[in-house]
Amino acid sequence: MNSFAFTLVLVAAFVHAAWNLLTKRAVGGIAFAFLINALSTLIYTPFTIGVLLLKHPNINFIALLMIVGSALLHIAYFLVLQRGYSWGDFSMVYPLARGTGPLLSTIAAIVILGERPTPIALLGILFIGVGVFILIGDPRKFWHNNARTAVIYGVLTGMLIAAYTLWDKYAVSQFQVSAILLNYGCDLFETLLLIPFALYQRDQVRLEWNTHKFEALGVALLSPLAYILVLTAMVFTPVSHVAPIRELSILVGATLGARFFSEREVMRRLFASVVMVLGVILLAFN
Repeated sequence: MNSFAFTLVLVAAFVHAAWNLLTKRAVGGIAFAFLINALSTLIYTPFTIGVLLLKHPNINFIALLMIVGSALLHIAYFLVLQRGYSWGDFSMVYPLARGTGPLLSTIAAIVILGERPTPIALLGILFIGVGVFILIGDPRKFWHNNARTAVIYGVLTGMLIAAYTLWDKYAVSQFQVSAILLNYGCDLFETLLLIPFALYQRDQVRLEWNTHKFEALGVALLSPLAYILVLTAMVFTPVSHVAPIRELSILVGATLGARFFSEREVMRRLFASVVMVLGVILLAFN
């Protein structure tokens, strides 16, 4: 990975952890998701117009299909992630979701695509598995409803991360869909998709805006920025190189959760995050 791609992904990791921290503070379901996407659409409209005027991208049927598919995966990801935060601590759910994404995508490549990982990559899978086990802690706690539900949502989020990462990699590299256009199209489509739900829950949308406007504006600005940086790097860099650096956000997220939410068992979760990051880095050798 060249230095430019490395810098893009490293900055994205910090930005990603920051907007997830804001999301944890809100946890507003569909109403909050609508606010995020509507605000993101407004904020990034000038940049998208600039891309359209300067680059004249070819918006054909395939590009629209990739945008719609990406939007559906991202909205599912965001809603499942919020549900996870409503059930569990940030310093547990966030590392679990971010760590299992690369792990599950590697397993999918082995089972579905017939890829054969190197011994180092297998060691990486082992590290992530151990990290997840340490992160969950005492196995008996898993049978407590809240902990079990938080872990399930964390893993489901990881599955969606793996799915949209591979989908969007094809969009920007194989079909040359602009990173800004892909992200903007997703936000616009998600906003339109959520309008009926927002109208039905207009009181909840109003409440979310009145109580969490700072969080909504922060996520609306930072979430697209983080992903645009990653998509830009993926245009000329393999996913297997981008994903490990991106997952440094696991450490950032665990640290922020400990700092801002005063969550318990911080040292164990930080140690688990380090183990998972090492595993993700080893997966780069697959």
